[in-house]
Amino acid sequence: MERIAIFPGSFDPFTIGHESIVSRALPLFDKIIIAIGYNAEKRQFFPIEKRIQWIKEAFHNNPKIEVETFGGLTVEYCQSKNANFILRGLRTAADFEYERAIAQINKKMAYELESIFLLTTPEHTMITSTIVRDIIRHGGDASQFLPEVMDPDAYKLNP
Repeated sequence: MERIAIFPGSFDPFTIGHESIVSRALPLFDKIIIAIGYNAEKRQFFPIEKRIQWIKEAFHNNPKIEVETFGGLTVEYCQSKNANFILRGLRTAADFEYERAIAQINKKMAYELESIFLLTTPEHTMITSTIVRDIIRHGGDASQFLPEVMDPDAYKLNP
């Protein structure tokens, strides 16, 4: 049985913290699908098409990585992809409590689904998409928080 993990999130934008979680999880799975969730009620900063492009560029040499979008419940998306794992990164104790609650609900909805948590590396603990968006929104240079392959000038444009 192929070990498929879904790494769900808005990735608005995809940071070096996200990149690190995926890179470190690669030995654990046959395939990782980075799934950009679409939420009509949530205001997007960067268009989904741009986020897909940036993530594909970050992993362009890795055939084990796929990038897709989805709407609805993550559990249902996992089932549609025959994935038995949800990959999540944990930065803080607050992240753990939030992710634990979601993982337990997911487990109740789909018993075969396992949530796998990786701790962020210490140097990435403070990086969040929200903070990076705020830096970009105010004209700051966020390139040190973004994967190297991404064009930092693209982030300076108003989305």
